[in-house]
Amino acid sequence: MTNLTQRNFFGAAVRVATLALFLVTFGATIVFAQTKGYVTNVLDNTVSVIDTATNTVIATVPVGTAPEAVAVTPNGDFAYVGNALDNNVSVISAASNTVVATIPVGTFPFGLAITPNGAFAYVVNVNDASVSVIATATNTVTATVAIGGFPQGIAITPNGARAYVANGGAGEVSVIDTATNTVVATIPVAPLPILPAVTPNGALVYVTSFGSDTVTVIDTATNTVSATIPLASPVGVDFTPNGSFAYVANLLSDTVSVIATATNTVTATLPLIGPAGVTIGPNGTSVYVANQSANTVSVIDTATNTVTATIPVGTAPFIIAFPKGPQNPIGSLAAQVQALIAGGTLTQNQGAGLIDKLNQVTTKLDAGQTGAACNQLSSFINQVNAFINSGALTQAQGQPLIDAANAIKTSLGC
Repeated sequence: MTNLTQRNFFGAAVRVATLALFLVTFGATIVFAQTKGYVTNVLDNTVSVIDTATNTVIATVPVGTAPEAVAVTPNGDFAYVGNALDNNVSVISAASNTVVATIPVGTFPFGLAITPNGAFAYVVNVNDASVSVIATATNTVTATVAIGGFPQGIAITPNGARAYVANGGAGEVSVIDTATNTVVATIPVAPLPILPAVTPNGALVYVTSFGSDTVTVIDTATNTVSATIPLASPVGVDFTPNGSFAYVANLLSDTVSVIATATNTVTATLPLIGPAGVTIGPNGTSVYVANQSANTVSVIDTATNTVTATIPVGTAPFIIAFPKGPQNPIGSLAAQVQALIAGGTLTQNQGAGLIDKLNQVTTKLDAGQTGAACNQLSSFINQVNAFINSGALTQAQGQPLIDAANAIKTSLGC
């Protein structure tokens, strides 16, 4: 039987789940996503900064003791890091990769999320059963919200109106109205919930429950449970840009599950070593997984569900974060291609060829090569036209791809 202590100190959620007190636990212009990702290394007291253009660590930033959570402002300028044993939040400047502010919060900050407008950071304090609200303009706490027992992770809806907090000890999810910073609903879920995530359209919240081997699905329109999905030791979860698939890290079973959100069934299972945090990358076609037991980050190609890169980071990486800003149009276009692959319209090879061209667009833009990016978009359009002419795509299926690519070209001045 696997001993939890061999899993590198999972964090507050595992302490609750096991009754053990073990510590663990981006840039193109216009609206394209930044390429920097931030990984909390719990036992190193550092944050690794990853450049997704090269999938390498470009900086290691010392922070406080036991950094658990991290979230990035939508513009990519700052990363906010919760230091669990120092009871504070470090603010990292992306420009200098240094800590520019330290903000006292409650006891054992574990979860952290930033509003879509970048104005506030919400920090979950496990031992205080509270959420600290930080105004990012001044880096001061402007409100404190009382929450249920042993709150863990937090996720904010795309419109910024609601924050969903997993209360591990209470077996429930609290819903915070961000306009008033009051709890407006409490939703019973599977025991020991840890990390929530909201679908890109804001319609659903998926909440992992490590201790009960369950993912609970919440309908945000009614704040009721609409489904439960059995998984072994689920922790982190995130969605493809079109919301068609959820990727869930299962820490103790050494796997990542791919869930089709339309049916809430597992469509693929990938072997990894102690995966914890999961985040969709800035181009929308890759998933980044923090492998706590292996001290690495794995990069998964969502078109093929294969690992395409492994990045060494610090000790016991837990959460990885990218800016969550406006919808990346390249990621959205790639998601349309992925939907055609998932539906069997395009083969894996056909879809991968199109997605590779979109990845090249991002790479060229990040290198300041707008002309080359425009050429890649033209190549994408030509390939879609070829699929239409060959019958692989109908005009109705291919034209939206062409229109979206042309819109990107227009925004770039191609």
